[in-house]
Amino acid sequence: MKAIITTHNVPTTNTSEIMSTPGGTGVIQPAIIRKKELAKRLSVSTRTIDTWMMKRLIPYIQVTSRFHLFEFDAVIAALKKQYGVETVKRT
Repeated sequence: MKAIITTHNVPTTNTSEIMSTPGGTGVIQPAIIRKKELAKRLSVSTRTIDTWMMKRLIPYIQVTSRFHLFEFDAVIAALKKQYGVETVKRT
């Protein structure tokens, strides 16, 4: 079975993300995550993720007809582009 990759020309930078914890140690988060984990990280429902996928707002990897994977950095970049969010550098 062949996986379908939908990217929508979204640039990606990191292959993993380090989340800081209260103790000061870093926890390495995987770059490719499942829908439930994506929803948790973005504080939205899995149904919202489904809607974004249906509207092609976010990139995803279709493994099977019911199983999708997401690259977190690419999803964030796509959402920022879609909703016009600019990153502000603080000095």
